[in-house]
Amino acid sequence: MRTSRTLAVTVAAGAFIGLAAPTASAWDGNSITVSPSTTHRGGSVSVMVNAHECRTNGHVSSSAFPNTPLNWNGGVATANVTIGNNAHIGAHDVTATCGTSVTKSQALTVYGGAHGGEGGSVKSGATSTDMAIGGSLVAAAVIGGGVFWLRRRGESRA
Repeated sequence: MRTSRTLAVTVAAGAFIGLAAPTASAWDGNSITVSPSTTHRGGSVSVMVNAHECRTNGHVSSSAFPNTPLNWNGGVATANVTIGNNAHIGAHDVTATCGTSVTKSQALTVYGGAHGGEGGSVKSGATSTDMAIGGSLVAAAVIGGGVFWLRRRGESRA
């Protein structure tokens, strides 16, 4: 008789915990996924929020993109966002608001483009020292070429 009571209490407790677990599970920053997690300014990313709280009236936001509404689709809320052209380079937090707000830290990284073809001349022009060195090299080349030409000219007469 004791075994059957213990078994009945265990089954009832297990059923209660099993039914209460889905409602007790809180959504957190791990519920937010950004794909791809790195992009450039003007690029597009997809933000997915795996939380039943986001079925209606949810949105995502970040310092890299404006508030964007979430669309519920097959158990996951998604939003396609475009990174702003003025977003600062580096890591950004992404916040999902569906009744309550949840933030995933450093969920998105924005990188900048390379400055190709500029060399060192963009910041400042040639200094007077650079001009003197360049002029000396050109003068040395002209004098050296002249001397070589005069020597070759003298050899052809002999």
